[in-house]
Amino acid sequence: MECLICTGKTFRFIDEKSGIVYHRCQECDVIFKDPVYHQTLEEQKRRYDLHTNDEADEGYRAYFQRFLDFVMPRVSGVGTALDFGCGRSRLLANILNDMNIKADAYDPLYHPDTEYNSKKYDLIVSTEVFEHLHDPKTLFLELLTLLNQGRYIALQTQFYPEDPNDFSGWYYHKDPTHIVFFAPKTFRVLADICGCDYLDDNSKNMVIFQKR
Repeated sequence: MECLICTGKTFRFIDEKSGIVYHRCQECDVIFKDPVYHQTLEEQKRRYDLHTNDEADEGYRAYFQRFLDFVMPRVSGVGTALDFGCGRSRLLANILNDMNIKADAYDPLYHPDTEYNSKKYDLIVSTEVFEHLHDPKTLFLELLTLLNQGRYIALQTQFYPEDPNDFSGWYYHKDPTHIVFFAPKTFRVLADICGCDYLDDNSKNMVIFQKR
């Protein structure tokens, strides 16, 4: 099967515990579930609706603060931002607004009316979104068109374990709405393909790009 990111050659493997079929690219290291396991937006929404994230919860706020603590020291000149795929909560956008950054929040299920296509941003953040995407490269290219020149995209998604033997026990791929799994190399290849710069990652779940 052709790779979702670089169109390279993939090899097929089956998770011994779940029986789910995966494909791993030999060029960029992305791993993705076979399309037969992909869920519709309606099916995904039913699972998301079970989430009980409370914007008043200090732990939930600290979760986003850790992300911003990684991102903000590595970017500059940020006056506008978009939280793409924010889910039900606008908390991350609200935190950015509190930092005097004018931020919008968009989600195809919960905040589909946000007008962002006619705007340009200095920073686009997307937390726990890319693991859900059927076509991550196309969305990444779309997000780049929304950026001002020289500005930034920051993503959060769990990098899969380096040891293949640890993948089967890894919690992250057991969520049925999670279908694509990344390594830092995957994002480096994506940056090269899309003509942007790979700035940094935290070796765990966060990565920053800069538009040329």
